[in-house]
Amino acid sequence: MDINENIISIINLAKERECRVCENEPLSKYTTFKIGGNAAALIIVENANVLSELLAKCSELDVPNFVIGNGSNLLIDDGGYHGIVFKLEGEFRQIALIDDNTIKCAAGTTLAKLCKFALDHNLSGLEFAWGIPGTVGGAAFMNAGAYGGEMKDVIRSSSYITPNGTLGTFDAKQMELSYRHSVYSDNKYIITSITVELVPERPEVIREKMDDLMGRRKSKQPLEYPSAGSVFKRPEGYFAGGLIEECGLKGKQIGGAQVSEKHAGFIVNKGGATCKDVCGLIKYIQDVVLEKKGVSLECEIRKI
Repeated sequence: MDINENIISIINLAKERECRVCENEPLSKYTTFKIGGNAAALIIVENANVLSELLAKCSELDVPNFVIGNGSNLLIDDGGYHGIVFKLEGEFRQIALIDDNTIKCAAGTTLAKLCKFALDHNLSGLEFAWGIPGTVGGAAFMNAGAYGGEMKDVIRSSSYITPNGTLGTFDAKQMELSYRHSVYSDNKYIITSITVELVPERPEVIREKMDDLMGRRKSKQPLEYPSAGSVFKRPEGYFAGGLIEECGLKGKQIGGAQVSEKHAGFIVNKGGATCKDVCGLIKYIQDVVLEKKGVSLECEIRKI
């Protein structure tokens, strides 16, 4: 991939700030789908001040950029990304108890680590998130949820950096959390941390619920193959997976992408799947379900 002068300027600034920089980096390494071409550069950032400076420079030079978390809800184009991808480490993985019931957690922390931290401090409310393979930032961005719970239930605030490098904070109401949506879905702000408010509970009760939900995930979801989780949002009054299964699409395959034979709401990478394969399969599913069931399926996966 050709790297233009503006991208080189960002790379040089990142190196001056002692960030790790990977040029022409395969993004398939950073997504749970194991799909995606190269980024012009992937920059690992470890503190908010440096990220703020780099974002401001990207804005000034009109360099496209985005932050990648665990890559668990992303489909990256086969042609790659002609811009900068930021990955958050260092202080972006910190987690702390700020009062008896409240945890402050940086955006690059995995949901698994946050759930374990809550368990260790006898705090309940995040059990639904145990097993969701994302970061805290990604979960807040899309108001992740499962088994009757969602981030909206526990988030009290979030901190962010705007594209021009300004730092700020939203309270829960300002975050506009709804089904698979937040205010961050509509702007280009980058979440740097969140606070969650939980409730005290006996650790054995929390652990039992976590174990139960993890067991359900393992029995029902195709965790043995690369995927990006549920492909479609839940249509009102229906379950996407149920509609797809009723249309006889379990096992339908285009290239290396297949509608999971275990759970029709998932598309899995059976080996060598491309973004084109997945997009073709998504379109096919949408067309068939609309024709046979009269229901429009909206994609939940974020395509870059």
